[in-house]
Amino acid sequence: QVQLVESGGGLVQPGGSLRLSCAASGRAFSSLSLAYFRQAPGTEREFVAASSWSNDNTYYADSVKGRFAISRDNAKNTVYLQMNNLKPEDTAQYFCAAKGRAVVTNPSRYDYWGQGTQVTVSS
Repeated sequence: QVQLVESGGGLVQPGGSLRLSCAASGRAFSSLSLAYFRQAPGTEREFVAASSWSNDNTYYADSVKGRFAISRDNAKNTVYLQMNNLKPEDTAQYFCAAKGRAVVTNPSRYDYWGQGTQVTVSS
């Protein structure tokens, strides 16, 4: 079992920045691929970014490339999502997720989920 606890959401103006954190416990962190998904009201959960367990590779949705950066600190069992130049369309509930083995973008393939944190981008 893996427990994921998220923090760092909030209200920010367009063009601002936020950093989300997701702390994991219960299983060797270095063996997990970690991802962030987001879901706005009335929409499906969508892939945002991911960090592979096996190498330093990272993956991003086209909509956030160049603005968001995912990183992990295996010593702290924590993954971060730095979000810059935020736009109103980034407003959503953001979820941290984990799975063993390879990164995938399908949320149904992830075994463990955080409770979610709200990000609202508005002036």
